[in-house]
Amino acid sequence: MELSGQIKKYRGEKGWNQETLAEKAFVSRQTVSNWENEKSYPDVHSLLILSGLFGVSLDELVKGDVQTMKEEIKKEDINQLKKWSWIYTIMMIVMIMIPFPLIKYLSWTGAAIFAFYTAVTLIVALKVEKIKKKDNIHSYKEITAYLEGRSLSEAEKAEEAAKSPYQRALLAIGSGAVAFAVMSLMTMIFR
Repeated sequence: MELSGQIKKYRGEKGWNQETLAEKAFVSRQTVSNWENEKSYPDVHSLLILSGLFGVSLDELVKGDVQTMKEEIKKEDINQLKKWSWIYTIMMIVMIMIPFPLIKYLSWTGAAIFAFYTAVTLIVALKVEKIKKKDNIHSYKEITAYLEGRSLSEAEKAEEAAKSPYQRALLAIGSGAVAFAVMSLMTMIFR
């Protein structure tokens, strides 16, 4: 990143050491050292303070780092979505496998354990949905493109938007079928 070099350069032009810059920017000397050694990146508030202290615009200060920052943020978001999606997938697989043994062998205690596990799984599902909503991704094609670090073309977006009503209807029918199957199996187990 170029910002670390920019901070060093402008600090040197002012004749300040790291301690002096830290005092003026209301941060620790270690924070300034981390910025200059690319161990961390200043937040927006600190960038504004640095820009004022050095007497340069934000554009001049961050120079070519804007694209780098966007890419880093995008990578972090992609990694978050991947991590939470895997957790959710594993939890769903376990959730499908555990209700019958739990309820059969532990009766009401097993049902309570299953209910708790289901609640935790739903919280993870909400986390995944929150990430998807933040980045405005809805369909499998959009998620795949997002994970590859690209966006859909306008034609692909229109195609996905046209599928949306059908997908909702199929989701409702599928959810009903799964609920019916689970209730039928539970009825057979408790007979």
